[in-house]
Amino acid sequence: MYPHQSERLSGALDRAGLQALVATGSANVAYITGFPSRADAGPITGGSSAVFTRQGTALVLPAVEAVSAVVEGTEVDHVVCYGAFSGVIKDSPDGVLRRLQSVLDQRAAGLADSIDRALGLLGVRSGRVGVDATGLVRSEWDRVNGRLASLEVVNGADPLAAARRVKAPFEIECLQRALGIAEEALNEVIQTLARGTTEREAAAAYRAAVVKRGAEPCRVLASMGERTSLPLAWPTDRALHPGEVVCFDVGCVYRGYHARVARTGVLGEPTREHDASYGALLAGVEAALEGTTPGRSASHVVTSAVGATRAHGLARYQSDRVGHGIGLEPCESPELALGEQTALEAGEVLQIGVCFHEVGAVGFAVTETALVAMTGARVLNRSARGLITLD
Repeated sequence: MYPHQSERLSGALDRAGLQALVATGSANVAYITGFPSRADAGPITGGSSAVFTRQGTALVLPAVEAVSAVVEGTEVDHVVCYGAFSGVIKDSPDGVLRRLQSVLDQRAAGLADSIDRALGLLGVRSGRVGVDATGLVRSEWDRVNGRLASLEVVNGADPLAAARRVKAPFEIECLQRALGIAEEALNEVIQTLARGTTEREAAAAYRAAVVKRGAEPCRVLASMGERTSLPLAWPTDRALHPGEVVCFDVGCVYRGYHARVARTGVLGEPTREHDASYGALLAGVEAALEGTTPGRSASHVVTSAVGATRAHGLARYQSDRVGHGIGLEPCESPELALGEQTALEAGEVLQIGVCFHEVGAVGFAVTETALVAMTGARVLNRSARGLITLD
């Protein structure tokens, strides 16, 4: 575990008065252990878990996943597994294979028993334990809660979310690379757009461009003409025609970290109305970025964006949220929403977006990703955010 994670998680333990944090959601498991678990496949396998204490860490997995964790050298103090394993381990003096055999020989009956054993191995036998239930189905949660009856079990999701808000330098590098891939891939697609290109073709081209750059595509929305007025328009065979607006809202995942970017263009010369509407959105984004400083409330960012957008010509514009944190999950704390008084912290990475959809007419969208620095927002995007003119 990197020092940054250890420091943030230890702080979470201290603030909540906890002896341990037990993660079950895949992003939280990855944050604690670095292992890319499929913990959110819980309904099938029973899921995975990670335990953090001041004494060390443990990774709890179905036996089939534990093989990869041990052989590939996941850096945790203990690996505990459960469930069936039908493979055979080669007879070898190799220390890794011996450790794997030992882990499998001591596997427990199920996830709840494994979590209890992991806590015991880390010396936690009493006190308050925070359990994140996001990766558990209700029946599994009941079993975990029952198995830990000797402990005081409280909500662990909020302390984990708070710990993850401030990003380590290597996390910021991963987020910046993910964003770079998304922007490069989108630019490649934009260069090929022409009359007759369909939404589905544009989306497929984006996915291919992302994979070519070593990332995984996600959230691929491409809309054209009147379909840009739909807030969530999944790609169809609708084709692009001269004079029409095209809107992209796309993302990708690189080394577990998410990126998202929204850009809008027009095939041919934009009209005066296009320029005016999009210019108001750009003013909203600029105001949101200017309001993104440590200590300011999340709600302040929203009111700044909405006020500027209205003042610059879109008097009908309304929105109660303009973004959120981004990291191991596409949407993380804090939420940039009206009434959210959470204070922004230096080191957070935020996804800020201002969109306008006049259903039945046209829509525009623009997003920026920003690091909250002591001096204000540092934009991580490299692509221009202006309205794109497509030849």
